[in-house]
Amino acid sequence: MSETDARLEPAAPPKDDMPPVGGAYAHYVLFVLVLVYVINFIDRQILGILAEDIKADLGLSDSDLGFLYGTAFAVFYALFGIPLGRLADNWLRVRLLSLGLFVWSAMTALSGLSSNFLQLSAARIGVGVGEASASPAAFSMLSDWFPREKRATALAIYSSGLYLGGGVSLFIGAVVLQAWKEAYPVTGPLGLVGWQAAFLAVGVPGLLLALWVATLKEPVRGRAEGLPPPPKVEGVWGKLAGDVASVIPPFTLLNCAHLGRRVFLTNVAVMAGFAALAFSLGRLTGDWAQWVAVCLGGYAVTSWAQSLRERDRPTYALIWGTPTFVLALVGFGTISFVGYSLGFWVLPYAIRTFVAPMAESGAPLPWYGTTQMVALIVGGWGAAGGFLGVVLGGTISDWVKKRNPGGRIIVASLATLVPAPFVWLMFTTDSLALFLLYNVPLAFGSMYVGIAAATTQDLVLPRMRGAATATYFIGTTLIGLGLGPYFVGAVSKASGSLSTGVLSLLLMAPVTLTCLILVYLKLPDAEASRVARARAMGEVI
Repeated sequence: MSETDARLEPAAPPKDDMPPVGGAYAHYVLFVLVLVYVINFIDRQILGILAEDIKADLGLSDSDLGFLYGTAFAVFYALFGIPLGRLADNWLRVRLLSLGLFVWSAMTALSGLSSNFLQLSAARIGVGVGEASASPAAFSMLSDWFPREKRATALAIYSSGLYLGGGVSLFIGAVVLQAWKEAYPVTGPLGLVGWQAAFLAVGVPGLLLALWVATLKEPVRGRAEGLPPPPKVEGVWGKLAGDVASVIPPFTLLNCAHLGRRVFLTNVAVMAGFAALAFSLGRLTGDWAQWVAVCLGGYAVTSWAQSLRERDRPTYALIWGTPTFVLALVGFGTISFVGYSLGFWVLPYAIRTFVAPMAESGAPLPWYGTTQMVALIVGGWGAAGGFLGVVLGGTISDWVKKRNPGGRIIVASLATLVPAPFVWLMFTTDSLALFLLYNVPLAFGSMYVGIAAATTQDLVLPRMRGAATATYFIGTTLIGLGLGPYFVGAVSKASGSLSTGVLSLLLMAPVTLTCLILVYLKLPDAEASRVARARAMGEVI
């Protein structure tokens, strides 16, 4: 091991310095990590309320907006989530999370200095890279701070930051946007307009929170399950370089060349296949940036899986080599496909369909008929309802799992079954009041979040949790965020109807339910056999 590695790899603190698992300090850590996730999703989701102003100011289409919100962020979030997830397994998770939070907050602030599509795309990519560190580190930490029987609840509470942040972002964005327009009708200081000021307003607080996160204690891996700590990982930074090379083109080719002729030739064939797919879809739709980015992501993920199979067979066996994990990845990814799309397009749809026409008519507006009130109602319920849904989903699923090994998946299916009819009603009504009322049951769509996190964590060993989390987020970002919002925008662009674009999301329900049924049937055996399957691949336990 090099001198640099030795200096950067402090030993794990001894057990007797650690507060008890599931105790007061564990709940304090959970509170801080919820704040981190709130900031995470404020920075990620605020684009939704700013979309109409950005579209008008920069001359963008709906598919461009879908790319900015989804693909530009999601592809690089997914790609860097893989090496950073592995780094969370090998290094200090507290330090990784603090550094990542600083990076994505700075890039959010820089979004406010963007003046064209290319600059804003680059800033969104930076936010994605920084945020890729968050959940692998947080999931792994919480899994070591809370016992297995409380893990889904703890991860659900953490995951509620998704809805709290997403909801609050809409209100913050609307308030800053309106206040800036009233104060500066044309342009403000430094030539900034309202949407740029909003990015700056939400980016700066995260820089301060990063300092708070750095004060948290690093938990001992495996302690919550009574397992011995895994051996100290030597050569962390060399491993990180290898993981980066395994997922970031063109280094992927060099990495695969070192793994043997068969692996290299397979990788070249995969690259050619994705290149052909990107060319075909780009030519068909004209959205070259979208399909180059998505196919780049698909190729990179495949390259990483190839590399993982050669370099860490036990981890590969419990993730990509486990059909239950892959089915969960697709099932939960397709739920997020719908969830991210609704989370982004609800506000632009309400503004275009109800708010703007009512304002232009000159008729008296109802109390809920302004952009600010619609943002408050949708965002407020998104925060409150999403929080309730994700916490109840985690709590109920923990109770059900004690009685049925696959019971969590039954609870997760409610995230698709309950909202579906209300999505149809919501986007076919001509009444803003009914639109807002039908939005209420969409809170059930959050019930799967803690369940998905706990399911993927329970399918692997403690040292593999960061990699499992990164892989899980490939589904929720590359499938969900990378394709969902763009898909709605593309259908809207082709049909001339945003309503049609949103309603097309319902086509995903049969895919989701099929995957969840198969996960339900396979999950008990997959969980029970994880140690034996890891040992069979050479894991020392």
